[in-house]
Formats: sequence, structure tokens, C-alpha cells
Amino acid sequence: MRLYTRTGDEGKTSVIGGRLDKDDTRVIAYGTTDELNSFVGVVIAQLDGSLFPDVRQELVKIQHELFDCGGDLAMVKETEKRPYKAKEDIVTFLETRIDEYIKEAPELERFILPGGSLAAANIHVCRTITRRAERYATRLQREGDTNPVVLKYLNRLSDYFFAIARVVNYRLGVQDVEYERSAIVFREGKRKEENK
Repeated sequence: MRLYTRTGDEGKTSVIGGRLDKDDTRVIAYGTTDELNSFVGVVIAQLDGSLFPDVRQELVKIQHELFDCGGDLAMVKETEKRPYKAKEDIVTFLETRIDEYIKEAPELERFILPGGSLAAANIHVCRTITRRAERYATRLQREGDTNPVVLKYLNRLSDYFFAIARVVNYRLGVQDVEYERSAIVFREGKRKEENK
């Protein structure tokens, strides 16, 4: 198998159902999910399997889901022969895991900076790439056919990355880095402040 085809030398690429410019919104959207998938791989490689078996397993699951989402974004139109792969259950799964991880990490009162441990910092990179992918998926949804589940999934996924970045720091015994000019912005923290 040859890795190069020369078919993209004029700035066009093949998608499922046609050919598009390489800077078309559809191409940028699925390309950004591919970029995200690569960074998720970096995080998996950095996490100790004995301390993070659950997170590693979930991240591999997410890599497969991102591949499905990328395929859906690359489809010019869903057909009976080629239905969308991403289904609502992947969104529900993320919501369940976010709820669990929020309970595990220490209570959050202020905004935090991306960082702490190297793995958590890279998870925040995943979170921000997810937001970028979501912006392109939003534009694509406005411009043409796309799977609406993908947009919902990307929205939850960025929250999931925020939650696990905090859990990773917590399990490693590393403090989150609070934004030093942040007021107390989260509800629990506000209630505590008001009751002093």
C-alpha cells in the first residue's frame, strides 16, 4: 500500500460522498477531531495504568468514538446505506462519568489554570481542541448536513476532559492551579462565603 496518492496536490480531498477543498468547514471539522484523537493518545501514554485504569479505558473508548464522529463529519449526506455511527448513548455515558468524577475531585470554588501535572495539562489541551472542533461542527451544522449527536458529544467531551484533568491531579497529589485573580465563582464556594 502506498501512503501518498497525489490526489490532494491541487488542494482538494475526498470525503464520503464527494470531493471538497481542504479548507472546507467539513474537512476542518473532521480534521480537528483527528488532531484531538492524537492528543488523547498522548494522554493515554502518560497515564500510569495502575493509578488510572478507568481513565485509560475510557480514553481508548473515546478515541474510537472520535473516529466515528470524524467519519460522520466527513459524510456529505447520511444515507440508508451509510448511516451515521455516533448515537446518543455516547453522550449519556460521558454525562454519567462526569457526574462521578466531579464527586471524586476536591470541591471547586475558583477558576483554575490548565496545568498541575503534565498529564492534566495535556488533558486541558484536549479540552481546548475539543472546543475548537465543536465550533467547526457548529458552523458545519449551520451550513449543511451533519450528525447532530456529534455536536452534543463534543460539548460534553470538553466538560469530561475538565473533570478528568482535576481527578488526575487529585490522584497524583498535585494541586490544581487557581487563577489568582478569580473571585469565588462556583455555587458551593459562594454559599460558604455567604455563610461566613
